[in-house]
Amino acid sequence: MPQPTIPSFADAFAYSLDAWQRSILFLDVMRQRGEQYEEHAAQTAPHVLNYDAELVVDGRKLDKPVNYALVRIVPPEGIVVDLLKRPFVVVDPRAGHGPGIGGFKADSEIGVAMKAGHPCYFIGFLPEPVPGQTIEHIARAEAVFLETVIARHPDADGKPCVIGNCQAGWAVMILASLRPDLFGPIIIAGTPLSYWAGVRGQYPMRYSGGLLGGSWLTALTGDLGGGLFDGAWLVQNFENQNPANTLWSKQYNLYSKIDTEPERYLAFERWWGGHVTLNAEEMQFIVDELFVGNKLAAGEIRTSDGTAIDLRNIRSPIVVFCSKADNITPPQQALDWILDLYDSVDEIRAYGQTIVYAVHDKIGHLGIFVSAGVARKEHDEFASNIDLIDVLPPGLYEAVLEPASEVVEGRALVAGEWVMRCEARTLDDIRSLGGNDIEDEHCFAAAAKLSEVNLALYRTFLQPAVRAMVTPTFAEAMRRVHPLRLQYELFGPSNPFMAWVQTAAEHAHENRKPAAPENPLLALQENMSQQIVNGLEAWRQAVERLSEETFRTVYGSPVLQAALGIDSKSDRLRKPAKSHLHEALVETRIASLRAEIAQGGLREAIARALLFVGKARGGADERGFEAIRRLRRAHPTASQLSLPAFKALLRKQYFILLIDEDAALSAIPKLLPEDLEERRSAFNVLREVLAASGAVTGGAAERLERIETLFALGSETVPFVARKTARERKTS
Repeated sequence: MPQPTIPSFADAFAYSLDAWQRSILFLDVMRQRGEQYEEHAAQTAPHVLNYDAELVVDGRKLDKPVNYALVRIVPPEGIVVDLLKRPFVVVDPRAGHGPGIGGFKADSEIGVAMKAGHPCYFIGFLPEPVPGQTIEHIARAEAVFLETVIARHPDADGKPCVIGNCQAGWAVMILASLRPDLFGPIIIAGTPLSYWAGVRGQYPMRYSGGLLGGSWLTALTGDLGGGLFDGAWLVQNFENQNPANTLWSKQYNLYSKIDTEPERYLAFERWWGGHVTLNAEEMQFIVDELFVGNKLAAGEIRTSDGTAIDLRNIRSPIVVFCSKADNITPPQQALDWILDLYDSVDEIRAYGQTIVYAVHDKIGHLGIFVSAGVARKEHDEFASNIDLIDVLPPGLYEAVLEPASEVVEGRALVAGEWVMRCEARTLDDIRSLGGNDIEDEHCFAAAAKLSEVNLALYRTFLQPAVRAMVTPTFAEAMRRVHPLRLQYELFGPSNPFMAWVQTAAEHAHENRKPAAPENPLLALQENMSQQIVNGLEAWRQAVERLSEETFRTVYGSPVLQAALGIDSKSDRLRKPAKSHLHEALVETRIASLRAEIAQGGLREAIARALLFVGKARGGADERGFEAIRRLRRAHPTASQLSLPAFKALLRKQYFILLIDEDAALSAIPKLLPEDLEERRSAFNVLREVLAASGAVTGGAAERLERIETLFALGSETVPFVARKTARERKTS
């Protein structure tokens, strides 16, 4: 083990000067942060978008006014968008912070969508809600926004792709279940949909509602705010999940890199400190129906007119992006709604749904929206291959990305740095990530019941007195003294004790003398910092263990569960109701498809053959889809088929194969033209598309040989497998 270096007097002097200058510069960044906070708060429509935007629809002017707006993102110089491509609409989360995180920098969701040539729109919001607005009003406003986007792009090759980040994701899903006609593919990033889900020993945020006694504290906070819920409390919840970063690492990183870090730090803090408010009724709905009640995936939420919100009504492909390192929305909360809704992948197909998920290993919650690396990889691939996702047959898939540099075959068909492949999955693949058992479900059900009881008691005995006591002045004072707001204002221009800092910082910049990297005191500083982080991490883990044990002890009590009406002996998970009407419609559709097995022509035959062979591969590759694109461009007759028509064709042929594969294959010769050259040309197209993703081997090769036989290309044609074997002999 190397012996620690003893610092010399010169080392100590250099480090002391460096530390003093860094302290002054750190204070100056805090001063700039405070100024930035006050300037941002004074704006009528503050945001952190890195792009120019023009207002399209002001939600305050709708029949049911809301504080939301639709804007068009103006493409920056050098970016050309194709108006024939489907537009992208990014919906930002209203989770305590202001809008703009989806377009926070050039490498962002908006940035990669425009780079792929798509027109972009953004749905943001103002800091203060319109009095009386509800979550339902916002959903209906967003429906108007999407109708407007569709009307502005009548010739686009598909409905808008809508991206919902974090809390915006569940709002997008709710609207898509009510108005499926408005949506192209839906991308939900870091979005909780199954709020009770998780793994024991991890993700303790889901216990918060139960440990606080339910949602009565939400109602109390809204009443103390004079009917407004301060979003700073939501931001505080985020910060509480990582005390090491909140209390030390974020500030230390700035202090230790004071010469390079301020710009990035201030840019992020501009968004992080842009606290907004919600109507108390909005927040109560979110907590009661979603966070504590977990009613969304169970189909237990209804609109004001009695319409049930059923996520199975969504007809657009759904892309779910989450991360194992996200302790705010872990993979279970992002994905287990699929287990809540469906008993098998066949049931997903019966509803005509396509679900694609991607699970990152290391990125945290904010990194899903903020990280440039994630934008350049996952979001770039989603944007570039959104049409591929749109035409995938119904089912469950995982998006797997591999570096393009490792691709040998079909490299010319890859545009970016990664290759995306959508591989077929089953519900067991989601279950393998871990999740709740029936005892966990009983505990959370008990917490939800107790929340209802406590909320009723609060509303009966305390709420009238609290509302009578709170004045607008008192409510505003409560917001001003929130700890998160105070930390900005204490270092801002309103604090006279900060007046000297700017001049001192200018002097420090002019005479800056950082310590040498090999200075042993810098190593000691880093070591002390790590010890502080380790201590705070140990504290976090201890608190989380205590929280989980307390929650399970209290709500796992058979006595409490019995008192709350929870049947602790039941082994049935809460599921949304099955629809006999839907089952009858599926049976009718199957009968209709059976009657159409022998109907169609060459296009239907090629699509059916492509799906049959591709099924052996267990997924779809972007190279194959790019090959189809190029073939459509090269052949005028093929390009007459629009993307929606191509999608409808593939889905129909997929279902025909699904219900009776043997009959579907036997009918292929009846769909083919009599002309031998035309059949041979069609088969060559089919083979070219399949080979774009790599060599056709194994079961796929056997299936292709069967298709070749069905195409009846003549005795002079060497069967595909025989050709492949001959090539292999020649190579060897």
